[in-house]
Amino acid sequence: MTYHTMYMSYKGKFRPKHVKKYKGDPTQIVYRSLWEKKFMQYCDLTESISQWQSEEFWIPYKNPIDNRVHRYFPDFFIKYKDGNGKSRSVVVEVKPKKQIREPKKNPKRKTQAWYYEVKTWVVNQAKWEAAKQFCADRKYEFKLMTEDDLGISHDRRRY
Repeated sequence: MTYHTMYMSYKGKFRPKHVKKYKGDPTQIVYRSLWEKKFMQYCDLTESISQWQSEEFWIPYKNPIDNRVHRYFPDFFIKYKDGNGKSRSVVVEVKPKKQIREPKKNPKRKTQAWYYEVKTWVVNQAKWEAAKQFCADRKYEFKLMTEDDLGISHDRRRY
């Protein structure tokens, strides 16, 4: 099993039931994993979420590998009322748990997969730092969500 198949790289178009909640073009909502699709369903069907977007805006960040400025498109932006009735705005990134943990510094073998993990980790750290600053400037929150947060098992047979 390759790294990419292990992490469910499914794609498709999402069609919301509550079109008015979606801020953007509701005919162009694309998910790139079953995890993103599940979060889209959650956003669409959860009453406390008043608005949501998927990859509708970008945040500039400096990639430490090529030292150039790139555009980071966060997976989601949601507005909702919490249990106390307070309005909250959150930028959400959905990632496999493996990608939010720092890779081993000195593995026994430095395989291509390990180099890919290190590169992904370094780039993601730059994106997430830019996102945290973007959110702080606007009084938003930034949240990384994994399969654990979405209640999804690693067992592929469950899909």
